[in-house]
Amino acid sequence: MSDERPTVRPVTLARLVEATHLCSTLAQSTDDIEQRLDVSHRRARETLLETVRINLITETDDDTFVATTVGEAFVDAIKDENWIEVSSILETHSPHYGNFLEVVEENGPVQLDAVLEGLDDQAEFTPYSYNQTSVEVVGDWGERLGTVQRNAFTGEYYRPKNDDPPPNFHYTLLSVYDELEETAGVGLRQRYLSIPDVRERLCVNLQLTRQAFDEALASLAKENVGKLELSGAPMDTGAKEARYGIKEMALAGDDMLVSTSQSTDKVMRGIEQYGKQYYYLTVHDRELTYTTQ
Repeated sequence: MSDERPTVRPVTLARLVEATHLCSTLAQSTDDIEQRLDVSHRRARETLLETVRINLITETDDDTFVATTVGEAFVDAIKDENWIEVSSILETHSPHYGNFLEVVEENGPVQLDAVLEGLDDQAEFTPYSYNQTSVEVVGDWGERLGTVQRNAFTGEYYRPKNDDPPPNFHYTLLSVYDELEETAGVGLRQRYLSIPDVRERLCVNLQLTRQAFDEALASLAKENVGKLELSGAPMDTGAKEARYGIKEMALAGDDMLVSTSQSTDKVMRGIEQYGKQYYYLTVHDRELTYTTQ
């Protein structure tokens, strides 16, 4: 069984986790993986080949597969939900993933076509190649691990470098608010704007994680009652809809199979306060104050 192939195989992060975990508990054949994961023989083979290539498992002389020391560390990091370590292992051992992160780091925020162009330039003197599918595969890994974020409306990839909002968060919020108001046309000032839309734009501008944005906006609203207002929304509001969705991952499975629960949610969340979701905001007084935590 050869692992030679220039492009990354379309294997999800969940399948990498499951295959590596199975091979860390007992040597597995392709037929074993096919049965345990309830996939076709072709998909089982494809999963094993990609997992071998990134050194999470290795093939033995009797055509079975066992986890490497790297694979064992990978499974341990998954069990600990240490997504930073999981991403680091993949970055070290998957050239496609590592190169993808490097291109996004250097050029982000960047659209998929520009990512492909950057990867093609990098691959000129290597055996690797890239297409849209391969970028979406490694991009999916990065999004689920929180190593990259993708603007849910524009599709731009970027590296979220900041978990802590800067002291000028409120000024950046006002700037994004003004940009969005301009798109509404003349005479529509003090308009209720979509929090998901504000979140995606501001996170790109500040290279900020979405969770950090949510915490900062909730804190800002509490500190500026009467100046900044949050509003709810009807169930069918357009503020909840996204083109690309938000990809997340969590540990799942039982003692017999370590796996991950993955979702691609195109229903955007708002800001939660006192058990209620708010999807719109408006600014009544621009003299906002923001106390960093």
